Formats: sequence, structure tokens, C-alpha cells
Amino acid sequence: MAKNTKKTDAPVAQAPRGGLFTYAPAPESPAAAGDIATSYGHFIGGEFVDSSGSEALKTVNPATEQVLAEFAQGTGEDVDRAVAAARKAFADWSALPGSERAKYLFRIARIVQERSRELAVLESIDNGKPIRETRDFDVPMVAAWFFYYAGWADKLDYAGYGPNPRPVGVAAQVIPWNFPLMMLAWKIAPALATGNTVVLKPAETTPLTALRFAEICRQAGLPKGVVNIVTGDGRTGAALTAHPDVDKVAFTGSTPVGRSIARQLAGTRTKLSLELGGKAANIVFDDAPIDQAVEGIVNGIFFNQGHVCCAGSRLLVQESVQDEFLEALKRRMSTLRVGDPLDKNTDIGAINSSAQLSRITELTDAGEAEGAERWSPSCDLPGTGYWFRPTLFTGVSQAHRIAREEIFGPVLSVLTFRTPAEAVEKANNTPYGLSAGIWTEKGSRILWTASRLKAGVVWANTFNKFDPASPFGGYKESGYGREGGRHGLEAYLDV
Repeated sequence: MAKNTKKTDAPVAQAPRGGLFTYAPAPESPAAAGDIATSYGHFIGGEFVDSSGSEALKTVNPATEQVLAEFAQGTGEDVDRAVAAARKAFADWSALPGSERAKYLFRIARIVQERSRELAVLESIDNGKPIRETRDFDVPMVAAWFFYYAGWADKLDYAGYGPNPRPVGVAAQVIPWNFPLMMLAWKIAPALATGNTVVLKPAETTPLTALRFAEICRQAGLPKGVVNIVTGDGRTGAALTAHPDVDKVAFTGSTPVGRSIARQLAGTRTKLSLELGGKAANIVFDDAPIDQAVEGIVNGIFFNQGHVCCAGSRLLVQESVQDEFLEALKRRMSTLRVGDPLDKNTDIGAINSSAQLSRITELTDAGEAEGAERWSPSCDLPGTGYWFRPTLFTGVSQAHRIAREEIFGPVLSVLTFRTPAEAVEKANNTPYGLSAGIWTEKGSRILWTASRLKAGVVWANTFNKFDPASPFGGYKESGYGREGGRHGLEAYLDV
């Protein structure tokens, strides 16, 4: 594989305005990502193979608009080959004792740790998210997920799903672009631990870490055909989820696509789990510790540029502390550094694609047109790449599009409430039901509020905290099924 040697100037992270300190750039070397081939095929049956078609797509660095590599647009024939390879491998893989399957998962987890710098840099280059996040969150979570499910592989009889639970067969898995490697781990680790084989399709804007993971599978000695990766856009995903020889479909992505897959599989015997959109409310009561809550709000919406399905994109703050809280929040937002994702000081990196940037721009323009007041801290954005300033809207009503629709960007809408009952009513006034946050010093208020929120995950005095032992998922238009924990095994077992 040839190394892509094309170079462009990296964007410069912007220093916070009006602060006591300034920061010199601390860039990570892009060379740490290792060799990036000029073109990639699919990973089928343990080998990298050419596509049956001639169409190729390109993945670009969102921070520079530099083309990183070409990759194959998967065809129906490619999907057939991958599913056939997974089906062939299933008999031997599912027959292995759980303790033997666990050895492979442990090995993958250790290799991920050993290659963590390489994976973190590659993820930042392909996705646009800050290296601080890929280094300290994404890659460690990938290893943790494989370690955790390796531990379950020989204990399935005690998972609460009856004696001798059996794998369902071939799992078709389609993952999004916001957490490419982490979503891969969330899908593949429990599937392999329970004895299933996998065909995975990564998002068309972020295929590189999935293809690098294929190399890790070979390095770990994983039997051929247990994990197969077919690249392409939505056409490839549709061919995979509709394949007649697939036993289980797991999809993370947008609600409209999730609806389409659910309709597609209605009346079939194919198992389905969906993790879709969200419009989470972060509720700040008048007794909340303001500085702590501000940090939680910032983490809840500006982490990963707001490209998070469970992002706290609606702030509900009690009227009596609204002015004080918003002043502190704006002060904190003014210190956020926007720029080069490979700079270790960067807080907010690049928007993943021009299409997503257009979506964010459209909805924020609609917010202004509908009468909400927009505010962003002063910062200079790089001249190339896809960028959006952290943005705050006040004067938002529940009828505004920015309060109803998932923006999937660094945009926070602020609403107010007077009583706890009003806060719950406004928080639940959404078609989504993925996550929520509560900020108060009273434990009784946390329990009262959490029991009334229609959200699959409720955080108290924190936000965006994940653990492989804890189930995650939503309901209503945020999907159904759970990933993580003992609950995450169920989707891959015939129970």
C-alpha cells in the first residue's frame, strides 16, 4: 500500500480571548497515523479484496479538505460475498468454547492499546474531532469494550437469558461517522463474544479506522470471515440490511434511515436494534453548583463538535438563576479553542463534512429567522476546512426548529422553567427519548425528576459518562434495544 504523501498546512487553533493565559500550539504528528493507502478495497474473508464494481468514493480531512484516500463503493455482489464469508465462518466460530473466543477479544483489546496513538491520530484526521478526545476517550473506550465483552464470552449461561443461549448467526452492522471506531467496538465486541459473525459497513465519510481495525483483526489471528468490512454509502448499507441471509441488523444513525430499516424488516425473522437521534434536555435547578453545571453543559453540547446523538442540545435553566448561569456559561464558552484537531490544546475541531456544515448552518439561520437571539464567542476560524463557532441561542420557544430538530453540531438552545413539573414537561416535549441531564444538590429532586423523564439514560450532576458495563439506548424516535452491559448481549442471542 502506498503512503499518501500529499501535504497541506494545518489549521491553527485559536487562543481564548480575554484569558489570563495563552497557549503555544502543541500539534501531534500526522505521521503517527501510519501509512494511509491511496485506495482501499473491502475486507472479506480475512483478506483485502477489490470491489466487483468500479465506483470509488473519497474520504477527506475535514480540517484541511485534503483527500486522504479513495475507497470502494460496495455493490450488491460485494455484500453477497461478505455475508457468505460470515456465514461460512459462523459454524466454527460459534462452536468455539466461550473461553477461546474471549482470547481473541482480549488480544484485540491489547493491540488497540498498543496502537492507541496511531488509531487516535487516524481518527482525528478522518473525522475532524480533537486529538484530546480520540486519545483520552474514543480509543480507551474501544479497548475497554473489547476487554469487557471478552469477560462475558464464557459466562453467557449466567447472563439471565436462560441456559445455553445461542448466537443468532450473521450480524449486519451499520455505524455512523461521529464515533467511527467506538461505534465499531460497541457493535463488534458483543457480537463476537456471543458467537456471531459480522459484516460491518462504516460511514462513507469516515472509513479509515474501520479498515485499520481489519488489520488489527488479522494481527490478532482472528479466524477468516468472522469480521468482514464492506465500505460504501447508503446504497451499500441498504443492500446489507436487506440481505436475506442476515440474522440480525444493528444500526446507529439518523431517525429517518432507522424508520426505513424498520419498515424493511417488518414481518421478517431478522432481529433489529436501532440507536437513532436525540434532543437531550440538560436541566439546571436553582440550587445547582453553577461552575460544575457549566462544565457539564459545555461537555454535553460541545464535546465532539456536538456530533453526539445524546448531546445536551437543550438547556433548561430555572428562571431565578438564568442570568447568573448564562453569564458564567458565556464566560466559559469564550475560553474554548477552535482549530486544528491535531493540536492537543484544541477543544472544538472541524465539522465532519460540508453536508453536515450546511445542515447546521440551515438550522441556526432558522433559529435567528424565528426570533431567537444568537451568540457566539469571538474567534477566528481557519480559512480551509469545515468550521462552526460554538453557538448559544436564548429566547427560544418550544416551537422553534432549533428546539425540536436534531442539529448535530455545537449549538445550544436555552429555555427556562419555573417549577420542577414545568421542567419535566418541557424536557419530555420531544419525539426523541435518548438521554437527559439533571443538575441539583438535592438527591430527592434527582430521583423525582429522573423517574419522570422519558429518556433511556439520565445523568445526574454529570453528562456524557459512559462505561462498557452500563447499558445505553433510547425509545420513541431514538430507537430501541440497548448497547453495553449485560443488556447488550441480548440483541445477539437467540433467547
